[in-house]
Amino acid sequence: MANMERLAANLEQRGYAVSRFATAQEAADYLDSQIDGCTVGFGGSVTLRDMALQPRLATHNETFWHWDKGTLAQAASAEVYLSSANGVAETGEIINIDGTCNRVSSILFGHKRVYLVVGANKVAPDYEKALWRARNVAAPKNAQRLHKHTPCAAKGDRCYDCQSPERICRGLVVLWEVPESVEHMEIVLVDQDLGY
Repeated sequence: MANMERLAANLEQRGYAVSRFATAQEAADYLDSQIDGCTVGFGGSVTLRDMALQPRLATHNETFWHWDKGTLAQAASAEVYLSSANGVAETGEIINIDGTCNRVSSILFGHKRVYLVVGANKVAPDYEKALWRARNVAAPKNAQRLHKHTPCAAKGDRCYDCQSPERICRGLVVLWEVPESVEHMEIVLVDQDLGY
């Protein structure tokens, strides 16, 4: 079981704002109250989809999400950016793997505020285990969801470090601390499993 208290303390020590909620509904309520009258970009995230956050925020913000409406470029130029993570270490490292790299680049640069929603299933005790989780749990599930012709999608068991032209593991980003370009980066921790 994830030690969310340890994680929150380590994230705060690294400069992140941290909020924590028991349920995805409570986290969605919080984000809905924090983000108003803005342009909002969404990164490809099963976590955000399952929270039904985009339709809710679209009632009082201009939202851009290539899964629904808007382009990657519009999401990349929004004031606020929302996404998740593929693995988070209790020691505070945040790991994301991306194919197009729009999500990882938007987390790093170009927005006034960035919120990353992290379910308990994404948390691992240390950096090595969080990286393992991102590569061997999240990546195969995402490859399957996207109907990619890769060994990890076919077998669903681990990363094969393949050379497939449909490989979705093309960029790896590890956040050790808040990027200097982001005015406010908040990690929204949820004490339930969310996404991959």
